[in-house]
Amino acid sequence: MNPYALLVMLSSLGIGTTMTASSSHWLAAWMGLELNTLAIIPLMINHHHPRATEAATKYFLTQATASALIMFSTIMNAWSTGQWDIKEMSNLTSNMLTIALAMKLGLAPLHFWLPEVLQGITLTTGLILSTWQKIAPMILIYMTSNSLNFNLLMILGITSTVVGGWGGLNQTQTRKIMAYSSIAHLGWMMIIIMLLPKLALLNFLLYLTMTSSLFITLMLMNSTNINSLSMSWPKMPVIAALSPMILFSLGGLPPTTGFMPKWFILNELIKYHATATATIMAFSALLSLFFYLRLAYSFALTQSPNTMNSYMSWRHKINQPTMMLAIPTVMSIALLPMTPNLLSW
Repeated sequence: MNPYALLVMLSSLGIGTTMTASSSHWLAAWMGLELNTLAIIPLMINHHHPRATEAATKYFLTQATASALIMFSTIMNAWSTGQWDIKEMSNLTSNMLTIALAMKLGLAPLHFWLPEVLQGITLTTGLILSTWQKIAPMILIYMTSNSLNFNLLMILGITSTVVGGWGGLNQTQTRKIMAYSSIAHLGWMMIIIMLLPKLALLNFLLYLTMTSSLFITLMLMNSTNINSLSMSWPKMPVIAALSPMILFSLGGLPPTTGFMPKWFILNELIKYHATATATIMAFSALLSLFFYLRLAYSFALTQSPNTMNSYMSWRHKINQPTMMLAIPTVMSIALLPMTPNLLSW
């Protein structure tokens, strides 16, 4: 892509998210969401391939439907309340808005587009779609959390964690695995966002950190399926050794950072006497942990003299800078000791 066109697209992504996050008027927030959608589509179809075209078409149709629902619900809300303020939502329109934002994020059962879209685009665009593109809808849910339907969010959250865990079990493509990982993590956020919005925001920030570090690792390794991960050690031994720790953090195992939000959320659910929900969430986390362990096995436990399931490749020296990987990797692994400070909130 032309560097000037790439600069315009990346700037539009930043401006769209900033516009949505800083606005208190529904029309301005909707314009930011639309700017985000239109800016990422050229990045998706930059590599002219039928799968990329299919992914961009599916993404556009899904996001256009969600945007139409958001516009319709906000117009109905303005008609019933007489104002366009984001924090003032009527009961009539909150359910429609929740469904529209769930479609934007890819929450189950509105998740069918996310694995297919991620599979058809590059790892770099997949990183943007899995992290940056989720900021604006998540901020809108955070700002309207007091007006949304609690039961609907609980259903979406439980369904997303279970579907995200089950869906990733039989996948061999790393991008589809990351898609189902995203669905499962967003389910944890939806469960707690009405009970404790700050905790949902903390979970979202840690999700962005862990997902970014794993995507950057896959980009450096140029790995799009599980079998290709078995050649990671000859290419970059240090990153191959640290990658299982990132995967354990995504799965929520101590002593990594990912254990912190899951522990907090389960603790809060038990405080609110939602023991059955906490049990379902804990068991669904085990499902997600299984395919994280599959990836960790391919990263670090398939070296000689073990049997390898992939073809040997040329070991070219990788000269790409790794500073962008170092910072999120350290944050993904070593932030658990900060838990006492966060408990004082």
